[in-house]
Amino acid sequence: MSEIYIRSTHTTDIDPLIKLQALAYPSIEPWRKDHLVQQLEMFPQGQLVATVDGQIVGCASSLVILWDEWADEHSWKEITASGTFHTHNPSGFTLYGAEVFVDPRVRGMRVGHALYGGRRQLCQDLNLRRIIACGRLPGYHAHADTMTAEQYAKKVLWGDFVDPVLSFQLREGSRDCGLMEGYIPEDQASCGHAALIVWLNTEYDSAQPTALQR
Repeated sequence: MSEIYIRSTHTTDIDPLIKLQALAYPSIEPWRKDHLVQQLEMFPQGQLVATVDGQIVGCASSLVILWDEWADEHSWKEITASGTFHTHNPSGFTLYGAEVFVDPRVRGMRVGHALYGGRRQLCQDLNLRRIIACGRLPGYHAHADTMTAEQYAKKVLWGDFVDPVLSFQLREGSRDCGLMEGYIPEDQASCGHAALIVWLNTEYDSAQPTALQR
């Protein structure tokens, strides 16, 4: 089995990432090239790719925010400034997971696990308090006629259902914190809903500023 490498995203990765995102999420409009350029300009440390044998097979993008400003219900477009990451705030203590996607042709190789590990390492390296994200619920559409999204998420949490995204996030050590309605309205599989999750950095040192504040 080939080894998975996690590294920082480069500008030369942008075109392959746009193609890969369209392959991973065919029903969701992919990023624009200028938005990816802006993400790298705003917060280069937060943009990661996974490679196998030199080929990009996954991506994890993030920004730093003041969570108190976004603790109420919000959409993906609002918190990411429509994918430009202009909401990135180096004064914050929260790493916000804006996107993760994996080449569907290599699923089962644990690329997602490697990307989440890279994001956790980044959170620790920057001395940030937590990682917060809103994960899609792509299994919900099959149950939308019989239960609410909140009930579906609870059944995933209890182990009655397996959701391709939320179940994975729970295995990665994230905690379920509720539901966001209208997070990605065009996400038909999730019926627009997303699960709010958090991972706490147990190595966070409140006596020290974050690396970005320094």
